[in-house]
Amino acid sequence: MNVFILGGSGFVGGHLARRLAAEGHQVTIATRYPPAARHLQVIPGLKIARVNPYDLDSLTAALEGQDVAINLVGILNERGFGGRGFKRAHVELVEKLIISCEAARVRRLIQMSAINAGLGDSHYLRTRGQAEELVMGAWRDGQLNTTIFRPSVIFGPDDSFINRFAGLLKLSPVLPLARPNARFAPVYVGDVAEAFARAVSDESTHGRIYELCGSELWSLKEMVRWVRDQLGLKRMVVGLPDALGRLQALAFDFVPGKPFSSDNYKSLKHDSVCTDNGLIELGIEPWGLSQLAPSWLGPATRQQRYQAFRRQARRGGH
Repeated sequence: MNVFILGGSGFVGGHLARRLAAEGHQVTIATRYPPAARHLQVIPGLKIARVNPYDLDSLTAALEGQDVAINLVGILNERGFGGRGFKRAHVELVEKLIISCEAARVRRLIQMSAINAGLGDSHYLRTRGQAEELVMGAWRDGQLNTTIFRPSVIFGPDDSFINRFAGLLKLSPVLPLARPNARFAPVYVGDVAEAFARAVSDESTHGRIYELCGSELWSLKEMVRWVRDQLGLKRMVVGLPDALGRLQALAFDFVPGKPFSSDNYKSLKHDSVCTDNGLIELGIEPWGLSQLAPSWLGPATRQQRYQAFRRQARRGGH
């Protein structure tokens, strides 16, 4: 099949593109900035197309001849405030994608969403829910055969979640955490890619919404302390009461790049865990964080300890 991926140059997209290509699908990565996808050019048969997803003509033309459209576009924070950035990335883009799919006669759409989409007062979750309503509306109206996936936080060697905490732990002797008891079921990126790949040609997934979770439940504090231990660091991880957590989020609202935000804080009010794990239903046995992450956290730690021992030995010799 010809598979068209929006947001394919990112973390999940790279893993999914490799999985689809291995199965013989012809994959097109659509992006406004092709150099960001250069690392994927080694994948056999993959094409990189310059596409403006907010321009209907550009998007429709790129979709011509495709069998399946996959939308992986999502943001965890916006540049400004008030939700405009979330609405543009999560809602307006999906509106245009549905219109363009119909115009290009693409009948299959698979949408990336998130657990708790539509719940609470965060712009992230609210706009994820609005996008789901659009996608399911297209299914009910007979426009598209749709599937929605709602993963918990996704982990992998090149993720931006576990690695972000690893980086913060290396920088500071104390790491204060907002919402330390928020719960997650981290799901391996390979399992997420497998779920998408199976859904491409599985008609039983049409009109369905699947939650995707790993095999382990963690609180945020437990997870960060575990990463600390894997790295062999002596750091204090401190859970903040909600009042201080809100202040921390407010302060980070004005930090370039927004490593944390008030909107993230609101999202953390809802545990990112599955009611029913769609991986099991799809015949995929999920991995857990502690089963896989040591393979990329542990070796680096051993090398760091070895280098530290050598530096200490040299100082002792002098």
